[in-house]
Amino acid sequence: MTDDFTHDTTPARDDRLQGDSGTAWTDAPESAHLDGTHPEGYGDAALAATHHDLVHDGVVDRDVVDGQIVDGQIVDGQIVEGEIVEGEPVDEVSVLFSAVTGLRDEVAASRLPLETSDAADARRGRTEMLDQFDDYILPRLADIDAPLLAVVGGSTGAGKSTLVNTLARRVVTRSGVLRPTTRACVLVHHPDDAAWFTTPRVLPNLTRLSGAGDNDDPSALRLAAADGLPSGIALLDAPDIDSVVAGNRDLARQLLGAADLWVFVTTAARYADAVPWEMLRRAAERGTSVAIVLDRVPDGASEEIAEHLGGMLVDEGLTNSPVFALEETSLDENGMLPESDVADLRTWLSLLGEDQRARGLVVRRTLDGALDSLEGRVRQLAEASSTQVQTVEQMRAVADVAYAEALEGIAQGMSDGTLLRGEVLARWQEFVGTGEFLRQVEVGFGRLRDRVTAMLKGRPAPATELGEALQSGVADLILAHTEDANATVLKRWRTIPGTEQVLAAHPNLASPPPGFDAEVHRLVRDWQQDLLELVRSEGQDRRTTARVLSMGVNAVGVVLMLVVFSHTMGTLGGAEVGIAGGSAVVAQRLLEAIFGDQAVRTLAAKARARLLERVGDLHAEQKARLTGAVDEIDVDPAQPGRLLDAAATVAVAR
Repeated sequence: MTDDFTHDTTPARDDRLQGDSGTAWTDAPESAHLDGTHPEGYGDAALAATHHDLVHDGVVDRDVVDGQIVDGQIVDGQIVEGEIVEGEPVDEVSVLFSAVTGLRDEVAASRLPLETSDAADARRGRTEMLDQFDDYILPRLADIDAPLLAVVGGSTGAGKSTLVNTLARRVVTRSGVLRPTTRACVLVHHPDDAAWFTTPRVLPNLTRLSGAGDNDDPSALRLAAADGLPSGIALLDAPDIDSVVAGNRDLARQLLGAADLWVFVTTAARYADAVPWEMLRRAAERGTSVAIVLDRVPDGASEEIAEHLGGMLVDEGLTNSPVFALEETSLDENGMLPESDVADLRTWLSLLGEDQRARGLVVRRTLDGALDSLEGRVRQLAEASSTQVQTVEQMRAVADVAYAEALEGIAQGMSDGTLLRGEVLARWQEFVGTGEFLRQVEVGFGRLRDRVTAMLKGRPAPATELGEALQSGVADLILAHTEDANATVLKRWRTIPGTEQVLAAHPNLASPPPGFDAEVHRLVRDWQQDLLELVRSEGQDRRTTARVLSMGVNAVGVVLMLVVFSHTMGTLGGAEVGIAGGSAVVAQRLLEAIFGDQAVRTLAAKARARLLERVGDLHAEQKARLTGAVDEIDVDPAQPGRLLDAAATVAVAR
């Protein structure tokens, strides 16, 4: 015996879709893009019944009026100006099919390589969309009149296979609470509908099998013809949605996404379980047509369960879903339910199979729901893609900022007197003499130059030692700030979600590359050669040349280095200020005596700029070493926009 009840009081749209006990089925408005009509108030259907936009590369540039492509102005479905530019009628579903194919290709091309906070959900959504594109949306658009596919799903032991066998009137699928972990899905169809399912039109990734068999490949689809089913409808026995095997759960969700109709089988004892309702909630969100079979209802419990279950369906937006209650009963010798128990369900399914209009209403409702869901799902994918792009941009920005800060630190260290400490200061004192030389500042700088020249004759060592001390100090300054920049980049990267695998894939980034110290010292030596060239080019007139030669080009270059590094001396303190400050003044005045004050300022500025330029080039190389790891991340900045454009094209094509 069957108790067939419903919580919906809305009159059914078609009496033939009602069971004898009044099970109701109310259909969504018919879709304009499939049947050519726009019911009043349906969506954004302000266009006339036969007017649709034609989209090329995301731009609406022509229209379809009465099946003809028109280039011109359209008002209320009439050609105001313009002309038909192609005489062949246009299949509006084909236009939509092309737009959906374009969206499918963009979704397939999307990449989410970083483990950002939203990446896992977006990847899962991407996989589900691709499955639904390939398993349902595109096949259904290609063959809108193909048989209706009803996927029978539910929890373990709910009686799905028993129900399918009973409806098929023969054993086509293995039933039982404990199922093999590897099992092919079974699709049952009327013999006249075999051609619709033997080809990979639907579920193209599942290999086709035929005949009886157990322990099959779970990636296979076993086809079974049964006269017990009407032509026009097929049943697919899906794996348990709460299976202990993750692959079975994933396949169950994929199959449910390929359904025109979800037939959810549950029991009176388990109808409120969380997992089935998660799936039903997704069905409601996507506008999928759903029917519910409540199995093993105890005698006399129908009314109480109907009230509770009906309230749950209303809460989840499934008000129009029919519910078929099967009382608790014994199975026959073939493991099937009594025919009287499934009579109402069989009648309802038969009407769907035999009545093309009724079947079309269910198909259109589910197809429209699937298409409606694409906008939000694509937007989620585009947002996750945008997060990936922003993460890559943030990683690059971190490197830019860290090395800019390092260059600024080096520039400050060059001009604040930091380099005139310790060894450099001692070598300078050896170079010019100690207190006695500094007291000569009061004598006059003409004789001072002569004094320095006399001291340097036959004494190249002090100049060489001072130059080496300055070179070592500059190299240490560059090394310290550059290595700090490298460490800062990695430290800041670790705080950015999704960068873990980049750092793990490039552990060598934590240390400077081999030979980096030698490269920095070579940079400073090359810069010293720049200074000598500056000195030679500045001393081109005879008098200046004579002065330079009298002191020595190398010595003048060393003094110029000292001037470059003693601009403000803001970080020195105590006795160092007096000694280093006096030394800087002496060096400045000495060069002014040779070149003139303006020339000295120009020389110092050029020398400083050339060193910073060389350091900038060095930093660019080191930064490129880090950002090279970022370049390997397969992220396309244009990807989010392309996804949204493709989704908009589908919306316009509908």
